[in-house]
Amino acid sequence: MSIERLLKAQKQENQEIVDAILGDGSHPDADYTIEHHFSSTNFDRLEKAAVDAFKSGFEVNDAEEMELEDGSVIYCFDAVASHKLEVELLDKACEALLTLAAKQKVDYDGWGTYFIDENGDEVRDDEFEDEDEEDIIH
Repeated sequence: MSIERLLKAQKQENQEIVDAILGDGSHPDADYTIEHHFSSTNFDRLEKAAVDAFKSGFEVNDAEEMELEDGSVIYCFDAVASHKLEVELLDKACEALLTLAAKQKVDYDGWGTYFIDENGDEVRDDEFEDEDEEDIIH
């Protein structure tokens, strides 16, 4: 798929994700930790993509090795930014990162973030699981 088609699909997904998060009651004016996901079967290419992402102003975490269900291995890392949950900012970042991924021949696997409560605190999935366990125990 061409970069233009990937970007068009990503922009639509960006809008849907932002609408869903804010629709669930996440704090609209908070700064969000945005984690852009990259993967590749080629560690050297992934490493070059991580360097490019860092040079572009993203915080880059260490690459991880993951075994897929079929037994094959991929490498992955996140390029992290912090900003308002605004579609325009996400579209701009995604365009740059999709271009970077194409240049380095790695996969850009979209982005994720966390729900932010009314106090401005990130609520991570494991916190929801802990709450559920407490409800069951009590």
